[in-house]
Amino acid sequence: MKRHLLGIAVAAMVLGVAIHPAGAQEAEALAGDTRLACEAILCLSTGQRPGECTPSLSRYFGIIKRKLSDTLEARQNFLEQCPVAHQTPQMSALIRAVSRGAGRCDAASLNRTLQRWSGDDGGEISISDRLPEYCAAYTGHAYTDFSQTRPRYVATPESGGYWVEAQDYERALAEYNARREAARRSEGWGDR
Repeated sequence: MKRHLLGIAVAAMVLGVAIHPAGAQEAEALAGDTRLACEAILCLSTGQRPGECTPSLSRYFGIIKRKLSDTLEARQNFLEQCPVAHQTPQMSALIRAVSRGAGRCDAASLNRTLQRWSGDDGGEISISDRLPEYCAAYTGHAYTDFSQTRPRYVATPESGGYWVEAQDYERALAEYNARREAARRSEGWGDR
């Protein structure tokens, strides 16, 4: 269903610019950062990244400021250069969700940012199994499609769980279970 909605959103975005009363003028305006912003919205709305996305994603991820909040704001401002960015409340929400989540919701980023200490004396590091709100808003938006590519969590935080990319989930889960079984068996051998 989301894939269908994404297709409708993409078509509406393209047609919205192409058939606008000033369509010829707007079509010409889709150059430079305006064009890259529209392409970046499309490319960042799905987990698939075709080669055509390289220029727009390079421009988008090339926006880096000293503070994370400034980077996110500058990236949102870049995406808002696309003429359809504010056509509907849903598109405005998409722009905000993309600017907050893109590049921050992959398995490596989640494992790094969701670490927390538990225990008093040195304790242990665990990784939360809850997606941050900005990732839930980004990957769960009606105009995005991450159904097949959204990172997945292996195990539980209490048992050393961690995030993996969707395509690696089955392998990671099998490896995790094999390690747990080996540890259980080795503990059993020590009892004899």
